[in-house]
Amino acid sequence: MGAEHTPRLVGVVWGLLILNTLGSAGAKTIVPLPRSLIQMVTMGALVAAFALALALNLRLRIRASAFLLLLTLLLVPSVISSAHLDSGFGALFRCARLALFVGTLWLLSRWWDGGPTFVRHHIRLYFAVLGSVAAGAVISPGAALPELYGGRLVGALWPLTPPQIGQYAAVIIGLTVLLVLGRRTDRTSAAVITVPALVLLALTHTRTATLGLLIGLALAITSLVLTSAAARRFFAWAVLCAAVAAVGFGSALQAWFLRGQSQENFTSLTGRAKVWHALLAAPRTTSEHVFGAGLGDKSFGGLPIDNSWLAVYQEQGITGVALVAAVVVVLGGVALLRPPSLSRACAIFLISYCAIASYTEAGLGDASPYLLHLAVAASLLAAPAPAAPLSTPAVPQRPVPRWARRSEVA
Repeated sequence: MGAEHTPRLVGVVWGLLILNTLGSAGAKTIVPLPRSLIQMVTMGALVAAFALALALNLRLRIRASAFLLLLTLLLVPSVISSAHLDSGFGALFRCARLALFVGTLWLLSRWWDGGPTFVRHHIRLYFAVLGSVAAGAVISPGAALPELYGGRLVGALWPLTPPQIGQYAAVIIGLTVLLVLGRRTDRTSAAVITVPALVLLALTHTRTATLGLLIGLALAITSLVLTSAAARRFFAWAVLCAAVAAVGFGSALQAWFLRGQSQENFTSLTGRAKVWHALLAAPRTTSEHVFGAGLGDKSFGGLPIDNSWLAVYQEQGITGVALVAAVVVVLGGVALLRPPSLSRACAIFLISYCAIASYTEAGLGDASPYLLHLAVAASLLAAPAPAAPLSTPAVPQRPVPRWARRSEVA
């Protein structure tokens, strides 16, 4: 399969996948939106994404991908555990959603060529989502910064939680910074994206997103230090600014990081640790241990699990945990084996961010923004498609006269 131009409609498909993963639970919006309506919109977006991807790839040309193969295998424990209906018919519905999600990624893999195409789609579309958050904050600051969430920024037009907004902001900031260092965009365009995103990230008070951004960028830029003078300069300035901020604004940064929580609440990760201990202590059958209890809403005892690994263990068992771990290990191993490049740095950032966020956020075992981040990383690590060989046109030969074909007699 030769290299080919990526159709513009691929960006539409990616936008529909992002819409599907926005979710239907969150803060109260300015105009009340019934959850059933939001679920219809998000599921309709996924069906439309699959149909459009299929229309763009009618010949079903796909690229070999260990990442997608492992996600396909993840469907096996999901279906086995959900078939018992311990989590209700919604578990089978979620399995169908995951199957459509993975199928759409398989269809899009045709255009995974190691280039920044999907990175640009990712930045633009999530920036549009953040634009809706900013618009909601301007229209109704009280709804966007409710007391229910401790004054943290939420989605007032579409129900988005502070961790979601922080995640989207952190990811596009990191990717945009790397594009600037790789000279794939100008500084003015980068500032238009990063400055508002930084403001929104600060208003969400999301510690996981902030740490994921800082650690992921540090690892990604380190991978470029030996080959990029711009990366070396940026790294030096970042270290200097961090040192100045730690000395001059240490107390303010600590107050922002603690969010007014007590020491006990902070050490228990805002109550998450109690849910985790209860989940691990709960009795399980052999089937539940191996395959899980079926796809659910990532909660235990009515409380959110907020840990990808424990959520996968709860819903897809130890088999699902092994497959998700294999996804992260395979992508990380391939990234480490690639020579230094911008694509490799962006992939390292995305993989690192997802690995860090998996400790306090769920989503690696189901259709979610985290799987979209890893899909972008997989597209960046894909080997470029070989160019089709140029065919040499046949040179017409003149007919040889009959007298010339006769052999001369000496």
